[in-house]
This record gives sequence, structure tokens and C-alpha cells, in this order.
Amino acid sequence: MDLLLIGMGGFIGAAARYLIAGWLQDGFTSFPAGTLGVNVAGSFLLGLFMYLGDLRGFFTEEQRLFFAIGVLGAFTTMSTFSYESLRLFEQGETLLFTANVLGTVGLTLLGVYLGRAAAIIIGGA
Repeated sequence: MDLLLIGMGGFIGAAARYLIAGWLQDGFTSFPAGTLGVNVAGSFLLGLFMYLGDLRGFFTEEQRLFFAIGVLGAFTTMSTFSYESLRLFEQGETLLFTANVLGTVGLTLLGVYLGRAAAIIIGGA
């Protein structure tokens, strides 16, 4: 049952990543804005979900498997981030490489922090 929950969530997360990253990438040529966008959004949602679960016990184990591991595991794209970053570096796009690495790491950490802050506000802790 656990694998089915994770798989169903993964299907939703992967499809959402494809659609949202494509929409965010529209208009950008070299800079991977779509990947950066889904990583930031996924980090925020994971922070919100996990901290609400930790602070208030809002979610069951099954909900955690479905959403945190399934949906968000397939939605965030750190492997794609790594590949795209290395390709920028290999192509001599040092400024874009640096912006992508610093932007992704900094903004995803900020996303988790803001998700935590939102969970505290929503949860009343």
C-alpha cells in the first residue's frame, strides 16, 4: 500500500513539474528558470507540510508518504538542477552557472524557512 501511495503521488508530482517548469521556462533560453522555480516552490511546500506535521500532527503517515515523498519527491528536481548547472559550467556560462547554483541553494533554503514560518502561523505555535 505504501508503494502505491508514493507512486500515485509521484505521478502527480512529475506531471506538475513538467507543466509548471515548462510554463516558467517560457521566454528563457539559457537560464534554467523552470527548474529553479519548481525547486523553490517544492521546498516551500515541503517545509510547510513537514513543519505542520511536526508542530501539530496534522498529517497521517499515509498522507506524508503520498505528499512529501510521492508528490514533492517527483516535483522537485535537484538531479536536473545538477545536470543543468554542470552543462552551464561546461559551456563556459560561468555567470549563469553561479547564478543558478547560488539562486537554487539560497532560494530553496528560504522556501523551507518560509514554509516553516507559514506552518507556525497556521498552526498557532
